[in-house]
Amino acid sequence: MSEISAGIIGVGMYAPEKVLTNAELAGMIDATEEWIESMSGIRERHIAAPSQAASDLGVIAAQRALARAGVSPDEVDLIIVSTSTPDMQFPSTACIIQERLGIKNIPAFDLTAVCSGFVYALTVGAQFIANEFSRTVLVIGTEAVSRVINWSDKDTCMLIGDGAGAVVLRQVPSGYGILSAKLGADGSGANFMMVPAGGSRKPATAEVIADKMNKIQMNGPEVFKFAMKMLPEVTDQALTLANLRREDLKLIIPHQANRRIIEAAARRMDLPMEKFMVNVEKYGNTSSATIPIALFEALETGRIESGDVIALTGFGGGLAWGSIIMRWI
Repeated sequence: MSEISAGIIGVGMYAPEKVLTNAELAGMIDATEEWIESMSGIRERHIAAPSQAASDLGVIAAQRALARAGVSPDEVDLIIVSTSTPDMQFPSTACIIQERLGIKNIPAFDLTAVCSGFVYALTVGAQFIANEFSRTVLVIGTEAVSRVINWSDKDTCMLIGDGAGAVVLRQVPSGYGILSAKLGADGSGANFMMVPAGGSRKPATAEVIADKMNKIQMNGPEVFKFAMKMLPEVTDQALTLANLRREDLKLIIPHQANRRIIEAAARRMDLPMEKFMVNVEKYGNTSSATIPIALFEALETGRIESGDVIALTGFGGGLAWGSIIMRWI
């Protein structure tokens, strides 16, 4: 990383008001509350209202992050939005959020890396600061994943929730902020998790919609094997780049895919679960929003203090993965 250090100075989140509990979900699919929780570690998830799109969730998270950072919207000079459920194919959700925040004439763009998207977006935002292109970067992970769920597929619908998280990035003193980042992808696993239709390869048609090809399809066993292996691997790679070890970490904030994946990764790393921030039981898998939401809650509950070294690690569709090592300011 450059000698100019980029760090997070404010975090905000938003979860829609509607809560879908396991009891309610069990009544919609052929499953029990106990089975859902045992397979996923999830007890409830938040679902966007019919009137809410990804931008609506992202705007609220962004406003809260700016308020906590003590930064006004007109100080922001770059907006990066990570989303796999944009409001529409174009314009970008970032441009829609920019207008809603009342910000004009700055760059704004979307980035898609699904569940790793927030880590990708944060890494990109840090480079803009390191290169002195930007001074204040707003990075948002926002998802309305319920819009692309097949509610008759119990293996996927039990996992998914909607939400948004946002952070404000600025230059911080040397030795703090982002110390290292490691990103990767392997497109040979693209079909393990995908929405096969609705893009240019297979445009939406009445037949596509009837066959639910515009909904998420997932090879659960393959995704589990990948995630269990990659969470420790990419975290260790990022630690090596920062000249640190696992023992130096105060907290790992992983993508909240499901609790079983995080527990399996903890065993592989020989680390106690207390080293991992887990809140999947309350929100489910909100794709690129999981890490900033979990980061917000870790700060709110006092699990992160100034000087602590933390890891933000994402993994998921693409297949894509990434980890950032930070020293909290």
